[in-house]
Amino acid sequence: MAKKSKKTEKSEAKEAASKGKVKRAKIKNKVYEAELAKMQVELVKLQEWIKSKGLKVVVIFEGRDTAGKGGTIKRITERLNPRVVRIVALGVPTERETTQWYFQRYVPYLPAAGEMVLFDRSWYNRALVERVMGFCTEEEYREFMRSCPEFERMLVRSGIILIKYWLSVSDEEQERRFQARIHDQVRRWKLSPMDLEARARWVEYSKAKDEMFKYTDIKQAPWYVVDADIKKHARLNLINHLLSMIPYEDLTPEPIKLPPRQADIGYVRPPFTDQTFVPEVYGDNTTGKE
Repeated sequence: MAKKSKKTEKSEAKEAASKGKVKRAKIKNKVYEAELAKMQVELVKLQEWIKSKGLKVVVIFEGRDTAGKGGTIKRITERLNPRVVRIVALGVPTERETTQWYFQRYVPYLPAAGEMVLFDRSWYNRALVERVMGFCTEEEYREFMRSCPEFERMLVRSGIILIKYWLSVSDEEQERRFQARIHDQVRRWKLSPMDLEARARWVEYSKAKDEMFKYTDIKQAPWYVVDADIKKHARLNLINHLLSMIPYEDLTPEPIKLPPRQADIGYVRPPFTDQTFVPEVYGDNTTGKE
């Protein structure tokens, strides 16, 4: 991608200002990578603290399509142990699940002691997608609004640390990201017919989100809104906030000293020709490695 000239940047800034918007400077890649690397070290420390103290943590990520939920979750979990920090991203409910108590589908994925679960979309599907698309009845929707705050208070009383993030993206930025996905073969799969229909119902989605906040932005589990128009800013801001939500200590062990490897006692290994190797399309294995 061609680098924008200073003249072009000034022109865009002037145009943004004329529309009543302020064009914000994006963090430089080098700074972003350095900050992210530092935060990922802290996330490892947090993970070890959660594991050591037997904490139970649930983090919910909600927002419009293309808001950057998946990318943010990926940066959080990139260096973490999947046995301690799990991602839950459920698909369409089965016929059996549609007959269950609504929250029953999510309960099995809640953390045990020493675990943190990240929900890439959650039980709030009922207040958003299902509400806007007409996949639930008015009675089911109203019951969710009544029971959700009580369900979450129950989780908190049980000892679960519940943190909820709403990634907020503007109409203009969402449109830009939709267009980018359409023209990118490796990201086009992210655009489902449901996403396109949700885009067409922008205003209805806004109303549903506002109504959801009205009922579920509770003291025990408030919503934290993240400005996600600039993805890198959003990721750093969210991770920084997440780290501040759970007081933790550094449990990094002392430097590890490797024990001596077992001595060769004359064992003769089978010839490498007895093994089936992946074709060496890149490079040539002539070292006789394991």
